[in-house]
Amino acid sequence: MSVDRSTIWPYCDGRPGEFYYQRYAHPTGVEAERALGALDGGDALLFPSGAGATTALALAFCKPGDTIALAEGAYYGTSVTFKQLEPWGLRVVEYDQTGEPPGDADLIWTEAPSNPFLTMPDLPAASAHRAPLVVDATAATPIHLRPLEHGADFVVHSATKYLAGHDDALLGVVVCKRGEDADRLRELRSRTGIVGAPDACYLLLRGLKTLELRVRRQTDSAQEIARRLAEHPKVEEVRYAGIGGLLSFDVAGPEEARTVETSLRVITNATSLGGVDSVLESRTRWEGDRVPPGLLRLSVGLEPLDELWADLESALARL
Repeated sequence: MSVDRSTIWPYCDGRPGEFYYQRYAHPTGVEAERALGALDGGDALLFPSGAGATTALALAFCKPGDTIALAEGAYYGTSVTFKQLEPWGLRVVEYDQTGEPPGDADLIWTEAPSNPFLTMPDLPAASAHRAPLVVDATAATPIHLRPLEHGADFVVHSATKYLAGHDDALLGVVVCKRGEDADRLRELRSRTGIVGAPDACYLLLRGLKTLELRVRRQTDSAQEIARRLAEHPKVEEVRYAGIGGLLSFDVAGPEEARTVETSLRVITNATSLGGVDSVLESRTRWEGDRVPPGLLRLSVGLEPLDELWADLESALARL
């Protein structure tokens, strides 16, 4: 479909139709939400970014005094976002998501797999808890995991990553198991104005057409690269969940990590993940002591496997 950039639509016989003001809904966004809902098996709502989706979900379903149990080692930006809400009475505790969540949690926030530690949550244990369960499945994508089928109440994606897939659209999505939860979140979105723009939604629709092809190819390459890295004498540890195109590995320290970063010729030294181009970076620049000093995160793209490995091998040879 073409992009509908209208911010208003005429009433019909004095009555608002399905679309009347872009902050509430627009045709391109609704089409993208329907496609996303079908992929994850729920009601999808789009936001201007993954961080926007995270913030909206916390604001809609938490109140002052509530505790969010956040997966230890999950995406750094999620914990930073939640810390911004602490002055409003929100409490955040991190827990090992491979086990049971703390009993006093009011919302459980897992990540499948976690970024950049690549652990997978114990979804049966988390879904057995009394609190609603959120699964950030950005790195798994619906191709490898549909969390609503495993007891989750909400699925979160940074749609900027694999879903759009070309590093040119900033969007986030929440997929709700229950329609009433989607209505509650939609009300917050319309009142606060955090709605995904039509052009980004159009680019997301384009990306979804090749999602499975891209993710399958990225997974195949990542599996082989993880295997080869594990055998390399300069690599101290490799983390890979067995699915998806995201992995991380450790070299001796920060100087060695910088050497790898600056020696690459095929793989781009940049942040983010999930695009068609492979991207690698040292995470200590953002996360500090939270991660090992030599940790490098690699998002595997669609380049030929042998070209990617030759680039990594050449960079590691400089250590």
